[in-house]
Amino acid sequence: MKKYQKKFIELSLKAKALKFGDFTLKSGRQSPYFFNAASLIEYGELSILADCLKAKVKEDGLKFDMIFGPAYKGIFLATLLANKMSEKKRMPVCFNRKEIKDHGEGGMLIGAKPKGKVLIVDDVLSSGLAISESVNFLSFYDVEIVGALVTLNRLEKGLNTDNTASGELELKGINIFQIISLDDLLEADELISKENAKKMKEYRENYRGNDV
Repeated sequence: MKKYQKKFIELSLKAKALKFGDFTLKSGRQSPYFFNAASLIEYGELSILADCLKAKVKEDGLKFDMIFGPAYKGIFLATLLANKMSEKKRMPVCFNRKEIKDHGEGGMLIGAKPKGKVLIVDDVLSSGLAISESVNFLSFYDVEIVGALVTLNRLEKGLNTDNTASGELELKGINIFQIISLDDLLEADELISKENAKKMKEYRENYRGNDV
């Protein structure tokens, strides 16, 4: 496990962003674990989170001109990474609204107009719906999508096939990068209890998508 991955898991546990129990997901699946990125904002220590995001960007050699963060969780993650990247190079950021604003500046976009090479940043990849919606939103602009960076890839089946959601997206030409995946969590033996690890393994067997 990479150093930045262990830091991210430790931070997520301290902030109670990563929880264990019985949770109903948007998909209707019953999951023994849940990740709520909003808890990271409440807890603080956001510089650690920003360092983890930047470490992944550096590791994979990602090159982009700006960052897009889908509403809502992607907004603060994209802003954190853009702020960190801006220490050496100006890095514009933008995000979408959930609803069109009909007054003031109007529209559905806040921040820089998307152009050039764009990196999408979001919290969790489950079904892939949020990333797909971001790709559709950006398709109206003259951009090249470098890929999508998420904090956690649950490695679950996608919307349309038995492949992982990340696999479905990659078949469409959208590269997926993650700080951690479910497999990485299961490797964190010293951080995750045996009981919780057992339940997550059982969940993985039921809902894990096929590798592409």
